[in-house]
Amino acid sequence: MTQPVVLITGAGRGIGAATAKLLAQQGYFVVINYVHDEDSAQKLLADIRSGGGQAMLVRADLGEEAQILAMFAQIDSHCGRLDALVNNAGILMTQSPVVELTNVRLERVFKVNVIGAFLCCREAVKRMSSLSGGQGGAIVNVSSVAARTGSPGEYVDYAASKGAIDSLTRGLALEVAGQGIRVNAVRPGFIHTGIHADGGEPDRVKRLAPRIPLGRGGEPAEVAEAIAWLLSDKASYATGTIIDLAGGI
Repeated sequence: MTQPVVLITGAGRGIGAATAKLLAQQGYFVVINYVHDEDSAQKLLADIRSGGGQAMLVRADLGEEAQILAMFAQIDSHCGRLDALVNNAGILMTQSPVVELTNVRLERVFKVNVIGAFLCCREAVKRMSSLSGGQGGAIVNVSSVAARTGSPGEYVDYAASKGAIDSLTRGLALEVAGQGIRVNAVRPGFIHTGIHADGGEPDRVKRLAPRIPLGRGGEPAEVAEAIAWLLSDKASYATGTIIDLAGGI
């Protein structure tokens, strides 16, 4: 395969889906990772192909190392290369104060949001690094403004997991800067996606909009534009950078 290959985790909906569509339009072969919502993933695949883009679906639960390894093996087999990774997959659960958090919940959130992201970075670096014969590449991690705000009374566990993503971004960027790999992140704020329904409040962005200096929630496509820029050669001097996309928060 001669065209650049990008893996987008959690790409079936929201920011991941918007990023997949944009990168396909820009000429990437897009590997769409999903875990539960196959209907949405299949629709995204059809939309990309109907627009002249190229993509494939890979189902994998990022909370399971064996499934992550199998996903990368599929990419090796089908594409023979990997040029970019968008670490977008992330979960949150019903709004809850810290005093009510359970060990089961904490383990699941950190397993997917943190360990899964680390493992995807590990496997991507193995394939991209000039030390292992790779051609270099770019990684963009999707953090959250919650890493700065802490999300008290609602999602402190999710916020902490995204704080870990910020640290991963900075540390890994410095580790692999000499290996032809750039590592950056975006930190979205209140974006209109389905993740808020997962937390039990589908209209959360609408409720919080008055607190946002720009007066509105963001759109997935706005985040996708920043991700695409960070992956591109236009951002060739950016590494270890985190871009806030939070309407001024």
